[in-house]
Amino acid sequence: MFSREALNPGVLWREVFGWAMYDFANSGYTTVVITAVFAAYFVGGVADGAAWATLAWTAGLSVSYAIVMLTMPGLGAWADRTAGKKRLLVLVTVACVLSTAALAWVGPGQVALGLLLLVVSNTFFSYGESLTASFLPELAKPHAMGRVSGWGWAMGYVGGMLTLGACLAYVLAAQAHGETGSQFVPVTMVITALVYGAAACVTFSLMREHAVPQPNAPVLGMLQSLRGLQKTFRDARPYEDFTRLMACAVAYQGGVAVAISLAAIYAEQVIGFQPQETMVLIFVLNLAAFVGAFIFGYAQDKIGHKLALSLTLLGWILTCVIAALSSTKEVFWWAAAIAGVCMGSSQSSGRAMAGLMIPSARLGEFFGLWTFAIRLASILGPLSYGLITWLSGGNQRIAIGSTSLLFVLGLVLLMPVNVERGRRMAQEPVQVRGQG
Repeated sequence: MFSREALNPGVLWREVFGWAMYDFANSGYTTVVITAVFAAYFVGGVADGAAWATLAWTAGLSVSYAIVMLTMPGLGAWADRTAGKKRLLVLVTVACVLSTAALAWVGPGQVALGLLLLVVSNTFFSYGESLTASFLPELAKPHAMGRVSGWGWAMGYVGGMLTLGACLAYVLAAQAHGETGSQFVPVTMVITALVYGAAACVTFSLMREHAVPQPNAPVLGMLQSLRGLQKTFRDARPYEDFTRLMACAVAYQGGVAVAISLAAIYAEQVIGFQPQETMVLIFVLNLAAFVGAFIFGYAQDKIGHKLALSLTLLGWILTCVIAALSSTKEVFWWAAAIAGVCMGSSQSSGRAMAGLMIPSARLGEFFGLWTFAIRLASILGPLSYGLITWLSGGNQRIAIGSTSLLFVLGLVLLMPVNVERGRRMAQEPVQVRGQG
């Protein structure tokens, strides 16, 4: 799949496969818990369809994202200095798998328990997502980072489809036997946790830690993490192309977060999809995203990361316009297909570009900062959608149309980014504290 010259010296093909398998492992969590199954169950089953249920769900997600925003840069800095990215990845994965399985305990009326486990599981999921991204520059050479990143995202969408498929097969069988959501949803949480844990074991068995320990590693605590976040922001200033890319990511990833969090709601409430049609829609989105991540992973190495990301942002703008204007299911399917391709390619392109512009000695720390930007977007995007929907009297067409402005802003912020300059800056000696 890759030529030998795509990998850094000493990196084995099995390590790349193991690394990509982590995307395969954790994608089921996003697909089943956040998007397709538990979210709807929480609102309709746990909270009994209360008016505040959706707000409570998004608030829980926002709390977890805020925790990650404040702590991940400090965790990443600690992992860099101790060469402990893999050890930390194992710990957060175990925590996420256990807390995901624990969601099976959440029954009707247990709102507080559901929110607590949501915050815990999504926090550890986000930690793992950031840590696995920080391995990318250690595995792939700069000119091949796009295709390797794309392979990981593509494997992720396969994992998401496999996990969702297994869950849906069980749900259909359970419904045939007359079981209700409070009976079959808990089992899907266990299925998701098992797939996550089993696939992650492949990662842990094949992927090595290539970093070298740095002296005087600090004892990590909340205060040190907050100070680390402040220091990382200050130290990142000289890497102006990386910081510009982060600003761009806050904009366009906010739009992507809207697609992930609210596509099913829009399809059912505005377009008139039935639940089973929405499930098929999610499968198609994942399939299209697989194609986008895989193909664009190779394409961006050929045409350039910046151009590839620009094309996907234009695709997202087109998606929002079609979705806002569509009056039939057939037209909306076109928007969904384009969204899927753009979702895989934009996330893959962004991660690869960031990897090119991060100093090799500070991968965990700076990818923690990247995670800060992505999680900030995950709060701002859906909240802005909800606010516009409320202000417009429930008109979600205006909200999805307005989401296109986030992608326009991302495109504008991407223009001054110079990938080659950012790459050269990353290869220079690390800036010391206080510079810039």
